[in-house]
Amino acid sequence: MNEFVLPLWAEILIAVLVLGGALIALLGSLGLMRLESYFERVHTPSIIATMGCWLIMWATFVFFSATGQGLALHALLIAIFIAVTVPITTIFLMRAALFRARRAGQNVPPSVSRIVPNAPQTAEEAEAESTAEAKQKMSA
Repeated sequence: MNEFVLPLWAEILIAVLVLGGALIALLGSLGLMRLESYFERVHTPSIIATMGCWLIMWATFVFFSATGQGLALHALLIAIFIAVTVPITTIFLMRAALFRARRAGQNVPPSVSRIVPNAPQTAEEAEAESTAEAKQKMSA
């Protein structure tokens, strides 16, 4: 196996970046265990996936560049993909959880949408709504 001798500045920078990414991942994992509700816990995976991933990506980028193996564009592409998909996924999961909590009558912020009612549905309201939808589909 080939041994690459890295300059001291590169070793220190890579170590700091990897340890920083690992520390952020550890803190995010502890946040998942400590926080009580889903609405509090949803933010910690985002932090792990974005900041931790970016720090480790920069360490990978510096390592491959310093060893003369060329630019590590694959690491950059992975980090960009994660940075784009994680917030979108988090938004969709949070909206679904808020919708479900509102329908269950839990104490969550009210909806600003005119489509989604703020009050929880009773069994009679749900049945009337499904009957109205069925009649509307039949008449169309």
